[in-house]
Amino acid sequence: MHIDGRCHCGRVTYQAEIDPERVSICHCTDCQTLTGSPYRVTVICSAGQIRMTGKPAKTYAKVGDNGRTRVQHFCPDCGSPLFTSGEGEHADDWGIRWGSIRQRDRLKPARQIWCRSALPWIGEIGKLPGRPTD
Repeated sequence: MHIDGRCHCGRVTYQAEIDPERVSICHCTDCQTLTGSPYRVTVICSAGQIRMTGKPAKTYAKVGDNGRTRVQHFCPDCGSPLFTSGEGEHADDWGIRWGSIRQRDRLKPARQIWCRSALPWIGEIGKLPGRPTD
């Protein structure tokens, strides 16, 4: 599937070819902290599948609980999280952050990881009262 996206301010844009079956939810505490949200949604692809304009010049690397280093890529102006990448043998393992994808309404997650960190109320949000706008 062809997708495109951008950071919040528009400095960094991209296009990519992705497999919609590789969209996943991560409940790890790192993703919760980095997003300020109960989970993060990402689509995994190889670096060669992404074509960028602009450059996410701000990066941050951290070793996760699984022992692998993940590099977080952000827009240097607005700070939008855009990508994640690996190092060493995982250097070609890139993730595109779902919130930056224009076609995100067509990308339903196919799996969840780090479920031991999932918040106990996450499955109940559909029962909350809601409004179409605010």
